[in-house]
Amino acid sequence: MKFTLSWLEDHLETEASLEEICERLTTIGLEVEEVDDKAAYKPFTIAKVIEAKQHPDADRLRVLTVDGGPAVNGGKPLQIVCGAPNARTGLVGALALPGSYVPGIDVTLAVGKIRGVESHGMMCSEKELDMSDNHDGIIDLPEDAPVGASFAEYAGLDDPVIEINLTPNRPDCTSIYGIARDLAASGLGTLKTKPAPSFAAKGDMPVSLTLDFADEDKHLCPGFALRLVRGVKNGPSPKWMQQRLIAIGLRPINALVDITNYMTFDQGRPMHVFDAAKVAGGLTVRRARAGEKILALDEREYELNHDNVVIADDTGVESIGGVMGGEHSGCDETTTDVLIESALWDPMNIARTGRDLGIITDARYRFERGVDPEYMVPGLERTTELVLEICGGVASEKTVTGYEGHTPKVIDYPFSEVKRLTGLAVSPEESRNILTRLGFEVEGSGETVSVSVPSWRPDVEGKADLVEEVMRIFGVDKISPEALPAAGAVNEKILTTLQIRSRSARRELAARGMMEAVTWSFISEEAAKLFGGGDPALKLSNPIAADMSDMRPSLLPGLLAAAKRNAAIGHGDVALFEVAATYENDKPEGQRRVAGGVRRGTATLSGAGRMWSNGETGAGRGVGVFDAKADALAVIEACGVPMSNVQIVAGGPDWYHPGRSGTIRMGPKIVLGYFGEFHPKVLEALDVSGRLAGFEIFIDAMPEPKKKATRTKPALALSPFQAVTRDFAFVVDRDVEAAAIERAAATADRKLITGVTVFDVFAGASLGEGKKSVAVEVSIQPSDRTLTDEDFETLTKKIVANVEKATGGVIRA
Repeated sequence: MKFTLSWLEDHLETEASLEEICERLTTIGLEVEEVDDKAAYKPFTIAKVIEAKQHPDADRLRVLTVDGGPAVNGGKPLQIVCGAPNARTGLVGALALPGSYVPGIDVTLAVGKIRGVESHGMMCSEKELDMSDNHDGIIDLPEDAPVGASFAEYAGLDDPVIEINLTPNRPDCTSIYGIARDLAASGLGTLKTKPAPSFAAKGDMPVSLTLDFADEDKHLCPGFALRLVRGVKNGPSPKWMQQRLIAIGLRPINALVDITNYMTFDQGRPMHVFDAAKVAGGLTVRRARAGEKILALDEREYELNHDNVVIADDTGVESIGGVMGGEHSGCDETTTDVLIESALWDPMNIARTGRDLGIITDARYRFERGVDPEYMVPGLERTTELVLEICGGVASEKTVTGYEGHTPKVIDYPFSEVKRLTGLAVSPEESRNILTRLGFEVEGSGETVSVSVPSWRPDVEGKADLVEEVMRIFGVDKISPEALPAAGAVNEKILTTLQIRSRSARRELAARGMMEAVTWSFISEEAAKLFGGGDPALKLSNPIAADMSDMRPSLLPGLLAAAKRNAAIGHGDVALFEVAATYENDKPEGQRRVAGGVRRGTATLSGAGRMWSNGETGAGRGVGVFDAKADALAVIEACGVPMSNVQIVAGGPDWYHPGRSGTIRMGPKIVLGYFGEFHPKVLEALDVSGRLAGFEIFIDAMPEPKKKATRTKPALALSPFQAVTRDFAFVVDRDVEAAAIERAAATADRKLITGVTVFDVFAGASLGEGKKSVAVEVSIQPSDRTLTDEDFETLTKKIVANVEKATGGVIRA
C-alpha cells in the first residue's frame, strides 16, 4: 500500500515529521517497507531560455543559452543543445545539469558534444522526469515561474512516498483515510472529517437495476447503489490527481477513470463507471451463465462460469462484479453520460473469481478482504461530487437496491485480558479510550464491558482481537522482556504424550529401514470412499485440484500413490511411512493422529532386492502380511504400550485382503490399528500394482500410561539361575487362534513363565477332520532356586490344563 505524505495530510492534521510518521506506522502494526523521499528530483531547477539559435549542422536541433539562476554555473548562462520542437527564446522549463540522474530515460548526464557543439545539460520533458508519458516537447512553465528555484518543489514532485506492508487482516487500512484514522488514534495528530457532499440531484434515475439471485445467493451482492450523471466532459484529470496516482504507480487514463482509482486508494472504496450510452436497457446483477464471455478492460477475453457474479445489460455481460469492468462500456473522451456504481460483494466469491480467472486488481484486493458496507452510499456521493467538480454535468437521484443495513458485532470484553495475554498493565480507562479512538463503541461499567465493532473492521471477531488493538496503540515496545523463571526442581515433561509417541513412532519406523514421506491431506473422492471416507462434510469447498477434493480418512492412499510413483521411475522396492493426521468427520475429535506405512516389492526388514541367499533363484522374498504386522507391533511397543495387553484378531477393514490382514486391539473396545496386504480390487481402483502390504496405528487411541511415583528407573535385577525352555504341541480346532494358546500357556505361572512363542503349525489327516497342531516354546526363568523335576512336572500340568480349558486343545501324542 503506497501513499504520499501530502495525501496523508489531507486526512491527518499533524506536526510530525516524515521520520516520526514512519516510526509510528511501524509501531502500530503498519510496517513501513520503503520511503522514497524524492531526493532524485533535487538536482532539477527552473531555468529560462535567454536565446534559441539554429544548430549550424542539424536542421532539427537548436543551441540554447539558458539562465539557471545565481546558484547555477556561478550565475553564468549555459549552452545546451536541444531537439525539442517547442524550444524557443523566453521558454521557462526544468534544467538538468551534468552529473544529474534523469529517471525517465535512466541516464546520468555528462558534458558532451552534439554535432560538434558542446552541451552542458538538458532541458527536460515530462516523460524524462517520470511525470507523464508526454514526450512531445520540453516542459513549458508559466513566465512567472521563479528561475533558479527547485523545480521539484514548484511542481509538487518533492512529495515523499511511503509504502507499508499491509497484512491481510487490515482491510480498513487499504485506504489512506483509514491509515490516517489509525495514526490519529495513536495520538500523532487529529483526523480531518470532510463535510458531506452537498450537490443537488435532479431527476429520477432512468436506468433500472435488478439483483437477480435466489434466496441462498443474496449474499453474493448484499447491496448496489447506482447514479446517472449527464453532460460530463471527460478529459484529462487535474494535475494534482495525476501526480498522486503516478506517485503510487498508477497510470492516469482520463478524468472519470482516475476518479474511481483515486477513491479506491483515498477511501478504500472501489468504484466503477459505465458509459451510459453503451448500456442497453437496465442493469442486472446475477450469476454468469456457463460459457459467457467478456472482453475486459485489460483487453483480454475471459470465459465465465456459474460461480462468477456479473453486471449485465440486455445484450450481455458488461462487468465482472467487484473484479474488473468490460471494455465495451468503458469511458473514453466521447463519454457524455456516465453511470456510477458503488456495490458490495461477497469476499469469498471475489477471491475465487479472481483466482480462477487470473485477474489481480486493486478492486479485487479490497473486496476479497472486506470493505466498509456503511460507506457504500457515502462513497457514491463522494464520487459523484468529484465527477461534478472535475467533469461537470447534472446528477440524477441515486438508486440503492438490496442493502439492509449493517448490524455490528458485539463482544464481551474483560479488561483483564490485556494483562493476561500481553503482560501490559493498561488501566480500564486507557483501554476504553483507545478502543473509542479507534471507532469502537464501549458500553457498560465494571471489569467486563460490551464493545461494538465498527463497520470497517470485519477482521475483529473476539476479545483477543480487541486486546491486539489496545496493545498496538498502547505500544508493543512497552512490553518488557522477562527471563524465564528458574526451575527449582526437575521440570515436568514439556512435550505431550501424543507428541512423544509421534516422535517415537517416527524413530522406530526409520530404524526399520523405512523412509518418511509427507503426502497431501487431500485426496480424490474415489480414493476417500475406498478407504472408508467420502463424508460430504469433509469435502473441500474450494479444492486446489479436482483430485484433491476430500480430506483424507487414511494415510494409505497417499502412501500407495507415492509407492506407485517410485515404481514408475524404477524404484519398485520401497518402504514408506508417515505420521500425520487423518479425518473421520468435521468435528475436532474426528481428527486422528496416525502412524502408517507401506512396503512394496521386496522391501522387507532384512533388506530389499535380489540376494544369492534368498533361495535357489536369488529372487528377493516379497513383502507380506507378517512384515506389516511386525512394523505395526514395533510402533506400538515404541510408544510404550504394554505388549502383554495387546491382542490380534484376524481380519480388517474392507481395503485389506480378508484372509491376510489383522486388527490390533487392547481389550474389547480399543482398536489400536490394522495391518495386512491390500485387497486386489482396491489396488486395481488406484491403478497400483505389485506386492504391497501396509498398516495404520492410531497413536491417539493408546491409553495414557500410568503415572509412576518416580521417573528413576528401578535397579536391574538379574536371576542367577539358568533359564529353561520346554516345547508343547497341542491339537486344537482349526478356528482356534494361536494367540489364545499363547495367552493360556503364559498365565499358567506368571512368575516363572517369561515368554511363549509359536514355532510350528501343522494340519493333516492324521490329526482328524478340522484339526491342527500348534507347537509353542515356553521360556521358564526361576528367580529364587533351581527347579527340580517335580517343579517342572507341576508346571507342565498347569500349562496343559490352562490350554485345554481356554481352547479345548489336548496335548499331541
